[in-house]
This record gives sequence, C-alpha cells and structure tokens, in this order.
Amino acid sequence: MKNLILLAQSDFQSLDVQGNKKKAEKIIQTAKQENVSAVIFPQLFLCGLPHGKVLTRFPQIIKQNIQALNELAKLSNNLKIIIGFIDKNYQNSLAVLSEGKIEKTINLDKNEFYKTEICGKKAGIVCFENGWNENDFDINSEFTKKIQIFVKENNFDFLITPSASISRTGKEEKKHKFLKELAVLYKCKIIYVNATGANDALSFSGMSCVYDKSGELNALAKAFEEQNLIIDLDTKNEINTPPMNLDNFEEQQNFTLNYEYDLKRTYLSVVQAIRGYFKKCGFERAVLGLSGGLDSTVCAVLLTDALGKENVLGISMPSKITTSGSKNDAQELANNLGISFFEQPIKDIFDATSKTFENVFENAQKKWSCRYSQSYTNDNIQARARANILWGVANEFEKCIPIATSDKSEAYMGYATINGDMSGGFAPIADITKTKLFALAKWLNKNRAEKNTIPQSVIEKRPGAELAINPKTGKPLLAEEALMPYEFLDEVIWRIENLNQTKEEMKKSEFVYEKENKISDEQKTQWLDKFFKRMSTAHYKWSISAPAPIIDRHSINSYEYVQPIVSSKIEY
Repeated sequence: MKNLILLAQSDFQSLDVQGNKKKAEKIIQTAKQENVSAVIFPQLFLCGLPHGKVLTRFPQIIKQNIQALNELAKLSNNLKIIIGFIDKNYQNSLAVLSEGKIEKTINLDKNEFYKTEICGKKAGIVCFENGWNENDFDINSEFTKKIQIFVKENNFDFLITPSASISRTGKEEKKHKFLKELAVLYKCKIIYVNATGANDALSFSGMSCVYDKSGELNALAKAFEEQNLIIDLDTKNEINTPPMNLDNFEEQQNFTLNYEYDLKRTYLSVVQAIRGYFKKCGFERAVLGLSGGLDSTVCAVLLTDALGKENVLGISMPSKITTSGSKNDAQELANNLGISFFEQPIKDIFDATSKTFENVFENAQKKWSCRYSQSYTNDNIQARARANILWGVANEFEKCIPIATSDKSEAYMGYATINGDMSGGFAPIADITKTKLFALAKWLNKNRAEKNTIPQSVIEKRPGAELAINPKTGKPLLAEEALMPYEFLDEVIWRIENLNQTKEEMKKSEFVYEKENKISDEQKTQWLDKFFKRMSTAHYKWSISAPAPIIDRHSINSYEYVQPIVSSKIEY
C-alpha cells in the first residue's frame, strides 16, 4: 500500500468559516477517493487570515470555527486531518483529527509541538511560520534549535509544518533555502503546506513542498494556484516550475535596477490579489483612467489578465494640458488589450469648478488673510474631476469599482491627489516602485501570450501627471522635475527599508545613480532634503490609501506599517 498524503494548498477567505469548512469537506472527500492516509491544510484555515480585531468584537466567529472543527472531525475515520483554526482563547492553533474526533490541538502561539503517527510512520508537527524571522530565516535561532531537540528525541520519519506565508520580494527563495538546510540539519524529511489565494493586502504564494533528509526537493506545488498535491512518502513526487530561481538566489546587499529575478512573481502575486479581492468582495468590473502613462498602463494590463478584457473599462480624460501623444498611447493600449474604452474630456467640469471656486475663495479671503500666492488647486481640480467620473461609472454599473493607479515611489513622496488619482476601491501597484514598474512593463511585453501590448512610447516616456506647465520649459511638468530622478528616489526608499539608513548616512553613501550621472554634493543634499521633507508630511496620505497588495520585502501598506500622522518632526 502506498504511503500517500494530500497537501491541501488552498485559498481560504477571511472569517468565512462556513465557506472554508465546505471547501475543507470537498478536499477531504477527494482525499478519501484517492485513498490517502492524511490530508494537511494550511494554518488558520477555518478562520482565514487576516482577521484583525474582528474576533474580539464578534466572538461568535470563534465558536463557529470550533463547531466547524468538531464537524470535520467526524469525517476523519480512516483519515488523519491536520487543519488550522482559532481556539477558544483566541490562539492560533492546529488540530489533529482522527478516528472521528479531535486527537490533539496544538497552540502555535505558544510554539507547541506534537508527535503522531501517519502511514505507520513517526511524524512531528511544528509550525516554522511562527518562529522564523522572514528577513533572515535564521537556521541557528533558538526556535529552530528547540525543534532540532524535538526531532532528535523522537527520531521522526518526517516533519509536517502547515503555514500561511504571504509572498514578498526574495522571501520564497530564502524560505526554501531555509527549509532545505533544516532538512539536512535535522536529518529528517520536511513537508511544508502553504496557503494560496489573496485576502486584502495578503497574497499567499502556495508552493507547498517536500524536502528529503538530504535536502533534495522531493515535491513542489504550483505557485499562486490552488492544488491538491498528493505525495508518496517513498518516491519522488511532482515538481512544478517555480516563478523564481530557488537554487541560485543571492541576497540583495545593494540597491539594483535589475528586477528581472522578481518580475514573474510580482506579476502572479498582483494578478492573484486583484482576482481574490474582486471575487471575495462581490465585484466583477473595474474602471480606470487611462492617461497614456506608465502607472495606468501597467494597471490596465494586470486588471485585464485578472478579470478578463470584457470586465475592464478604460477612460481617457484629457484636459487642455494633455498631449496628443498621451491620448494616442491610451487608445493604442486599449485596442491592444481589447478592453472597453472611450474619451471624456474634463474641460467642462474643470471650468465649472474653477468658476465656483473663484467665488468661494473670494469670500473666504474676506475672512482669512493667509491665502497662498501660488497653489495646486487647478492641478487638484483636474485629478478630482477624473476621480468623480470614475466613481460615477462605479455608482451606475453593477459590481464595479474604480482603480487607484498610484505607485510606491509616489506614495513615499506624497505625489498624489487625495480624492484624485489616489482615489479608488483597490490599488494594484501601490507597493511597486516606479523603476520596477518600468521593468515590469518590459517584462509584460515579452512574456504575456500577446506580445508587445504596451506601446513602446509609454515605456520610453518620462513620467508626468500632465496637470501643470513647467514655466522653464513651457511643456507639461515632468514628475522628475517636480521630484528627482526615479533611479535616485527609489534607492532612497530601498536604503530606508533595507538598511535603515539616516539622511546623513545616505549623503556619505554612493548611489547607483551617481555612478552613471555626475551630480554635485549640493544637488544630492537638495534631493535628500526634499525626499525626507515630503515623506514627513505624506503619512496622512498613507493612512487613507485604497486597499493594496503587499509585494515588496518591506512596505508602507497600512496592514503592517503605521506611522503617526503627527510624527513630522522626526529627525531622519
């Protein structure tokens, strides 16, 4: 008889206990049909993740997930089931179900371990997810040493480690290296089961795997897809092709503009995040402004691949500043994608709003004498007029939401308009920097089934919102003229997030941009001063941004990073 185990790499929905239970029942039925000895689910499967403070406000959800656990236990005759849930004390736990009852519950928040028997072999159950530091995956941590003692004392045939591990830049590569090294260290086969799918900011990578005691990859499930992967403990199993190079990954020690290693994972993670958010929230259609610029272009491609071209509407909303090239690029992209598209100028809205504002400001000035000599009011009118059109479409058509198209570089600098281009029901690229978006656009043109969808002129174009005229050039103001070169800006972000450098440390460091572009110390200081000044006043914009998937190694996504809005006096 074969020693078969089913790895239930599944997509759970946050707090949908009944839906998650029904999914578990179907997988258990499949396991019985395939005559496997055990089925392993990800951690937190019944309640899903994230759940925030909801469980303490609605404790009945805890009761529902415990009831669901007891009902699933009745299905465990001749089948061992390992599944994640939340216990009555609100603790992250695993349950081992067998012979129609709960054999054992394991408190993961207390780093409990458990030994059991599966397929007539000795199995240990641990959860590395609760003990690893995903920034370094330290094989010499106290937690991994405790597991080593546990393995040595019990001489296990294999370890089982259920997980719910979100995808980040470099994380999958480091995680698999870590598991491989642990298998060799412990001299024990490791079976790792991960979740897939997406909930809000969290996009789970899947890629459940098995490493034998020599560290050889014995099984690998698909990335960013649900899969019931059945493994035979005695043979080599299915190994799917990962979207990254697991064996030759080098930890990024310095900033680089070479993003090639991470572009496929980024694409799959965002597409899964869009699809999961729309499906689980009951949406089907997306409407977005197509400016002919990089951000909206990449968003349109990702939305088309996630939702289908019939469910995406792009609207070009030109003002008197918009160039003919931008309008043509938007039209060409829409034609290439096959999405719905039309042009709606914003002149009438802009003129009416400006006229109304003249009266408003005149009356306000009678009360206050502090009016700016120069403001961004006209810029913001344009951005908000466009957002009004998009929200209007969403209000008029079923299951539709507008898309916020701002990127991570803009978010750090506060270079986006509240209730304007920041406004939307979902923000697909909010955790992707501008330089990486350029690389992603090129990757999309090469790797999608339909090649060269993105017009080359979009990729070659210098970014600009086309909201104002640069008085020095007489042309629409470019983003880099208002800010600084994106190659420099994105390295500042990288140094903050990965090296925790101060502004003074950055002044003394050589940037990649400086190696190819000669700049004075004065210019560099001006750029750094501008970056940190703008960042210090951008926190309130971060706090009201649209929901967005976490993509990068570190993030300012409000799911995991919160900085007080009044912290503008920090000495960076």
